[in-house]
Amino acid sequence: MGTYKDLLLYKKSFTLAMEIYVVTKHFPKEETYSLTDQIRRSSRSINICAIEAYRKRIYPNHFISKLTDVDMKTVKHRDGWSFQKNVIIFQKKFMKSYIRYLMR
Repeated sequence: MGTYKDLLLYKKSFTLAMEIYVVTKHFPKEETYSLTDQIRRSSRSINICAIEAYRKRIYPNHFISKLTDVDMKTVKHRDGWSFQKNVIIFQKKFMKSYIRYLMR
C-alpha cells in the first residue's frame, strides 16, 4: 500500500477542505471569527483524522476509534453548514423587513 495520500478519503476530504476555504471567503464579515472559522477548522479536521486513522491502521482498536472521529467530525461539519445557511436566510429576511420598515 502507498501512503495516506493514496486514500480516497484523504483525497476527497482535502479537496472539500480547499473548496470550503474558497466558499467561506464570501461569508459575512461578522461571521469571520465564529462560524466561518469553525467551518474551516472542522473541514480540515476531517482530513487530519483520516491521516491519523491511516497511521493507526496496524492497531485495530485505534484505527476504528479514529474512523469514528472522522464520522463525528463530518456530522459536526455538516451541522455547521446548516447553521450558516439558516443565519444567511435570517439575515436576508431581516434586511427585507427592515427595508420595508424604513420605506413607510
